[in-house]
Amino acid sequence: MSFNELASKLEKLNTSTETEELPPSPALSSPRQRRQYAIETELVYTDAGEGADKYHRSSSVPIFQTATFKQESLSNMGEYDYTRSGNPTRSALERHLAKIMGASRALAVSSGMTALDVVTRLLKPGDEVVTGDDLYGGTNRLLTYLKENAGIIVHHVDTTNLESASKVFGPKTALVLLESPTNPLIKVCDIQGLAAAAHAGNPNALVCVDNTMLSPLLMRPLELGADIVYESGTKYLSGHHDIMAGVLAVRENKVGDRLFFTINASGCGLSPFDSWLLLRGIKTLSVRLEKQQRNAQQVAEFLHEAGFKVRFPGLKSHPQYDLHWKQSRGAGAVLSFETGSVALSEKIVEAARIWGISVSFGCVNSLISMPCKMSHASIDEKTRKERDFPEDLIRLCVGIEDPDDLIDDLKTALVKAGAVTIGIDGQLTNNVSN
Repeated sequence: MSFNELASKLEKLNTSTETEELPPSPALSSPRQRRQYAIETELVYTDAGEGADKYHRSSSVPIFQTATFKQESLSNMGEYDYTRSGNPTRSALERHLAKIMGASRALAVSSGMTALDVVTRLLKPGDEVVTGDDLYGGTNRLLTYLKENAGIIVHHVDTTNLESASKVFGPKTALVLLESPTNPLIKVCDIQGLAAAAHAGNPNALVCVDNTMLSPLLMRPLELGADIVYESGTKYLSGHHDIMAGVLAVRENKVGDRLFFTINASGCGLSPFDSWLLLRGIKTLSVRLEKQQRNAQQVAEFLHEAGFKVRFPGLKSHPQYDLHWKQSRGAGAVLSFETGSVALSEKIVEAARIWGISVSFGCVNSLISMPCKMSHASIDEKTRKERDFPEDLIRLCVGIEDPDDLIDDLKTALVKAGAVTIGIDGQLTNNVSN
């Protein structure tokens, strides 16, 4: 098909009102078609794109486990020359990600934190970053380093308060970094409102959203006004905690080009084998996360009824319940609760059996942790206190096990720790006050 024929075909597709447009671009990671089906279908349906005959119409994209590619001649480099710069397996993954994330371009790197690091390479000394007061510990650590060593100014604000947060935006705001829900306090912010306010303060400001907690299945921040979305592919996208990966998606190709420059220059692109594993994991995202959400809802309701302060957007007691459901199509599967005592929380965590004590989330098996001692330990105690971070907080990352088993195991841990008592009638009595 000639270029003119292809352009004509794309123009006809773009006039359709039944499907959503994903703008084409010359980038290798660009989607070759628009999203046509429901997200659950698109997660599974992978298209090799142009040159599909190279894959012999295989249902699973092959692994091109090679570092280099032979050139046809000195003057013809071919589509690929060195895997650091591009690999067919990674390109297939990136096209698929761009499609499901509603992006003009997507990029895959070696971890979620690598994805954020690539974004922060866009900053220069004197630039200002506006971000939340509840962040993943690794995010906080990287921003602290940039503030202390690279001349970057970082403002931590309560992103749940649109009015007060908007007052911080100005002409020097270069990056707005958001999480919603936040990890681990499960705060929800108005992404659309914050993005509009940030762009009003500086049209060139980049609004970047960490969407790891929800994945593209439950929220697509680019449709809410974000410029960049990144996720830890280690979590829900892969779902089995057998790879480290990070993904980036952008609304505009010019931003994607800037990100790709750093990825190519630093060599942090995702390996062919891990790209293949991530492609495979994405296909089951819908069935995994829907089951995890149902389980999480039951666990959250159990803890709430047992008298604990539970943070979960699936409960109507959540302060931003309506906002969350306005911009998302699910509550996710991460929740946290308070016991009123650090010592008591430690006993509960260590008494659990099915719930594995571990950092991270998004895996098919359920995990339990104390953020202040684990994933967020890099945030010093003074800062945690200033940000009203409960030291006794327990985070639950719910998997796909039988929900009754998960609740029974949690109930046993609560009883062993002395947090609750089971009466003769089987009713729970909460022994602590929150």
